[in-house]
Amino acid sequence: MELSLRDDLSASSAVTSARQQFSAAKYSVDSRATLWVIGAALIALFLKLAIAYNTIGTNDAVSFYVFARSLHDHGLQWTYLRGAEWLPVSPIFNHPPLTAYYLELIATLARTHLFQSCGFSFPFLLRFPGIIADFIVVLVLLNLSRRDARYRMPTWALMLFAYSPVSLMVSGFHGNTDSVMVMFLVLATVACLKSRPLLCGLFLALSCQVKVIALLFLPIFFFVWLPRREVVRFLIPFAVTSVLLCLEPLSRFPVLFVKNVLFYGSFWGGWGITYWLRLTGLPTFGRVSFMNLSAAQTIVAAILKSLIVVAVFVIAWRRRTLDVPAVATSIGYAWVIFFALSPGGCPQYMVWLAPFALFLSPTFYVWLTMASSLFLFFFYNITAQGLPWFLAVSRNHGNEACSVWALWPWIAIVFGAIMLWKSAAALDPSLRLFSIQPLIPRSSVNPDAAN
Repeated sequence: MELSLRDDLSASSAVTSARQQFSAAKYSVDSRATLWVIGAALIALFLKLAIAYNTIGTNDAVSFYVFARSLHDHGLQWTYLRGAEWLPVSPIFNHPPLTAYYLELIATLARTHLFQSCGFSFPFLLRFPGIIADFIVVLVLLNLSRRDARYRMPTWALMLFAYSPVSLMVSGFHGNTDSVMVMFLVLATVACLKSRPLLCGLFLALSCQVKVIALLFLPIFFFVWLPRREVVRFLIPFAVTSVLLCLEPLSRFPVLFVKNVLFYGSFWGGWGITYWLRLTGLPTFGRVSFMNLSAAQTIVAAILKSLIVVAVFVIAWRRRTLDVPAVATSIGYAWVIFFALSPGGCPQYMVWLAPFALFLSPTFYVWLTMASSLFLFFFYNITAQGLPWFLAVSRNHGNEACSVWALWPWIAIVFGAIMLWKSAAALDPSLRLFSIQPLIPRSSVNPDAAN
């Protein structure tokens, strides 16, 4: 009996020791992986800062400078109405007020002696928030992946995301606010994953205040919080923040604000379906612009936009009964549909889908990154007239070549959508693509799984 007891104690001690050694080894591996990802993110951060410090960027940066001057001289209403008085053909200001206020701020800072002595120009200050936003998103995804097995992402995928050539070119060189919008949308998603409706509503409102496209995902968050009886706690901070930041245009010139911001459409003919229609050679589909489109172009664009909105509502409705973790993949699916059907697109949009593609499938993210990187490199190389890039100005003679390269990410997204659907259908044969029936959570079936 005594020997048996000693044997049992010895075996128990051995098991405990083995578990401790396994936990220590796992902690060591996780720590090294965390350091590798953070190191990659820091290297990318400094590379982007160096690029932003030594270049002007694209003509978007020039347009933002024009808007900043008009905002300072004439105010928000005048800028929405006319753009800039000292350009023969002024671009349309279609950004929410928060972006306008930031442009005024950095234009003022760039004129100060301190910032000028440090070389902090307007184009650098314009890109600085997006560069920081990329770093924050890497840290958020890393923390989520390490702390919750449901969102586990491979270390190599997180390192690729940190080093991504797409974010390097868009945040470091282009000169726009897209990366900041993505950061707030990711923060809203993570707040939802952690069951924090107040923060979710706040971050979603801030995302919409940077780029109004984030408003597309309101139904997804709404239907996530609705069955959990948290929708009011989500909507209050969203509504209050939105109204406060839009108080000036809503109270003084609401029609002009809605027309410029909410009804803006991207360039027809350079992306996806509208590019294929332009290749038909029909004059009615030949104009490449976001304004003064033909009747046929206007109708097609309206149909495509309506399909996107309806599809997002269907996704939100069908997936409302799934567990909260499904919100990340729901947004990923919505982005995929948006890019597959969108009547227009711009190079900097390639950062929109990236973090949510990781939630959908690391493999899909790799192919998307490769295709998007090719598109962006050739776009900037053409518009900057070769290396080294300093100022890239989109001109008509380069639009066709750029549109051809834009086919690569569009094709990757379309094929990715097909593969994601096949993967989901293989795991759940009862799944139907064209249906409004809500998906039923199943412990044995994970419709979001895709490799």
